[in-house]
Amino acid sequence: MKTVIGFVAEVGDITRFDDPRQIQKLAGYAIVKNESGKHKGESHISYRGKKRLRYVLYEAAVSVVSHSPEFRSIHQYYTTREKNPLKKMQSLIAVACKLIRVFYLILQTEATYDAAKLMGDIQRPVAA
Repeated sequence: MKTVIGFVAEVGDITRFDDPRQIQKLAGYAIVKNESGKHKGESHISYRGKKRLRYVLYEAAVSVVSHSPEFRSIHQYYTTREKNPLKKMQSLIAVACKLIRVFYLILQTEATYDAAKLMGDIQRPVAA
């Protein structure tokens, strides 16, 4: 309950956003590339945005990974996939961004949380 209250308090009126990526940018979770000319550096999150919203989302991600089997499997997939595995913190940020999309959908359409739909939307490559 504290997570939802913190999310709504920091975001405000959800109808002013057209896309969940706008909330992601508001939180400072937008991906920034570090490159110039021929130099190709690592990408990272921008950290430009609301620090408290980032904190609420990070804490929510840690909580759902430890308590929800669906989000635990998503986190496990991100950290153990063969191509481009993420580090633990990167995976938690990806889960936090997934939470933004879930919150956005629930608050915009007044839908209920459906774990089967959450897992069904994920397309993972099939091992050949």
